[in-house]
Amino acid sequence: MEDKKKQQALDYHAQGRPGKIEVISTKPCVTSRELSLAYSPGVAQPCLKIAENPEDVYKYTAKGNLVAVISNGSAVLGLGNIGPLAGKPVMEGKGVLFKKFADVDVFDIELNAKTVEEMVSTVKTLEQTFGGVNLEDIKAPECFEVEEQLQEIMDIPVFHDDQHGTAIIASAGFINALELSNKKIEDVRIVFSGAGAASIAIGKLFLELGAKPENMLMCDSKGVIYKGRKEGMNKYKDLFAVDTDKRTLEDAMKGADAFMGLSAKGVVSKKMVKEMADRPIIFAMANPDPEITPEEVAEVRDDAIMATGRSDYPNQVNNVLGFPFIFRGALDVRARKINEEMKIAAVKALAALTKEEVPDQVKMSYSGEDFRFGPDYIIPKPFDKRVLTRVAPAVARAAMKSGVARKEINDFHAYALELEARMGQSAEFMGEVRSRLTKDSKKRIVFAEGANTRILQAVSILAEEGKIEPLLLGDKTVIHQKMDSLGLSHLKELEIIKPSQSDKLEDYYTSYHNLRQRQGATLSLSEDLMKRGNYFGSMMVMKKHADGMITGTTQNYPDCFKPIMRVAGKGNRKVAGVMIMVLRNRILFLADCTVQKDPNSEELADIALSTTNLYRTFMRKEPKVAFLSYSNFGSNLNDDTMKVKKAVELTKQREPSLVVDGEMQADVAVNEKILKNLFNFSSLDGEADVLIFPDLQSANISYKLLSQLAECTPIGPILAPMTHPINIVQRTSTVEEIVNMTHLTALITDREGK
Repeated sequence: MEDKKKQQALDYHAQGRPGKIEVISTKPCVTSRELSLAYSPGVAQPCLKIAENPEDVYKYTAKGNLVAVISNGSAVLGLGNIGPLAGKPVMEGKGVLFKKFADVDVFDIELNAKTVEEMVSTVKTLEQTFGGVNLEDIKAPECFEVEEQLQEIMDIPVFHDDQHGTAIIASAGFINALELSNKKIEDVRIVFSGAGAASIAIGKLFLELGAKPENMLMCDSKGVIYKGRKEGMNKYKDLFAVDTDKRTLEDAMKGADAFMGLSAKGVVSKKMVKEMADRPIIFAMANPDPEITPEEVAEVRDDAIMATGRSDYPNQVNNVLGFPFIFRGALDVRARKINEEMKIAAVKALAALTKEEVPDQVKMSYSGEDFRFGPDYIIPKPFDKRVLTRVAPAVARAAMKSGVARKEINDFHAYALELEARMGQSAEFMGEVRSRLTKDSKKRIVFAEGANTRILQAVSILAEEGKIEPLLLGDKTVIHQKMDSLGLSHLKELEIIKPSQSDKLEDYYTSYHNLRQRQGATLSLSEDLMKRGNYFGSMMVMKKHADGMITGTTQNYPDCFKPIMRVAGKGNRKVAGVMIMVLRNRILFLADCTVQKDPNSEELADIALSTTNLYRTFMRKEPKVAFLSYSNFGSNLNDDTMKVKKAVELTKQREPSLVVDGEMQADVAVNEKILKNLFNFSSLDGEADVLIFPDLQSANISYKLLSQLAECTPIGPILAPMTHPINIVQRTSTVEEIVNMTHLTALITDREGK
């Protein structure tokens, strides 16, 4: 089994293009004109501008987003001094993580340099090329000297991740562990096993956070580092030498509150753990095997909080939570260095994020495991996309405040949106939607499930933006208690309405009775129904007491849809559920994905026109519309294909200027080359933007397949057309998705069913 895993790792790196990285042009270069702009003679123009003003290098080149990952291979992972060539796969991997998690570009540079002087002189010469330097896998104590000297002589950030990355992540987890243990950092006794780069960095950061020097005992292979010790000492270990009669790790562990392990497998025994203080904090971070395993600790203690460096245990201290986002924030303000203030800002941002509810998309990355702040969840997960928008702004803000930034960020909310946009077209699309909403014309959006955790967290984001005025339905006492438990007490000023106690209740149920009395809605039944969130909220929108409504976080889709249609559905054409599929290089609107089971030709035409109007609202341009089938322009003639063909004709009659065609197969609709080669008579003239499916089954299957198998973000379903904008989020929707759907609903209100 172990041999199989080794071969899989080798195959991963060797298959296809060798290695893990490539350089991709960000500008087109397919014509002679573009070639002349990319190189000679056009490239002379930016060269001359930079010669006049060196700061223009950030305007005309990639320097501002380019980091050098540099190593001499002297301390590679747990493999030791294997040299620069053997260390290259690790440095390439580091580049992948930079790009994947924070859209930072990387060149990995492996140096055949064994001395501090060689490393420093070589790296210094690279300053003109890069916006920052990430030092990696350099053995101690040389790594300290290299970083210190480079920080002194270079005017760009230099960061040794093995030191500070581990220190930042461990410190974030340690702060949370202290809170759960009801202990204060200034009071706890902390034992370190290992006195290398990471241990020294953690110790220094703990001091910055308030730990007392006399309360920290650091041990290396020779035992406790104490004042007066001569053997195996250096100036960095001297910083942690204390007056003590303890000489061994076992001595140090007696009565200790916390253990920070960055040494070797098995150096901590169950006896040592048993002799620690109540509610001990144990960070056994040696890789690949910890100083003691969680299973071993559990045999002797049931009150310990534990972290390791491994992904198969809770609370992984993983540097990927730090370096991409720290550099992102530093680069975006063109920081001269990464200082202590920036590191502490990252620590606090990570610690705070752990206390927020974890989105479902993160849980799905970990087999649906539920994460809640507690002993088994004190550090965010690496695949939590929120880390980017929490840590990078915190680091940037700290850089500005501490005076090392050369560029100011004036709007941190806009900056967070820019960070989201870096990670894909869906973020860019939603950013553009949000930018069209203004604080001057706030939309009142009612949330039918006002006590739901995700709703309240989404409302907190919306309230901070100031472009949406949230209204919550539910019991005020219950909602206020929930706000307190989530740390959202500042939301208590929001309007909260309990339908059964509203002064509008009689008006609402009387109106509903008048609307539905011939469908069996007696006055008493109408009163009972109007006390329910979906009925009451829909009536609020219908009577224009709110601009729109969001529901669905706690209920099935049909259970939400029926009340909405009964209250606000009259007068609409056949309502459809439209999914917006945001792919890497394009955006598609798919309909009907959630409502009409088997629409006829007239209904398909209605769905097409409703979806077209929705496309115009969001994309602000005219779409190309394709009606899908298993047939291409009459290649199969039967009732199913004729239904679609007739729908195309009806749509053209109703809106002659619309670019629409069909029936056609899906590959023809989305691939312009196929369309032109086989059907150059088509009026579509390019790839379709709107896809109309012949029935609910095919549409629903298609959007869910795309969601899972393609690099695609689904947004929706959005109900269209709705004179009174109301939308149903899915029960599994994340906070981000609820916020997105609210923004979309608010934007739809401007059209008022047009």
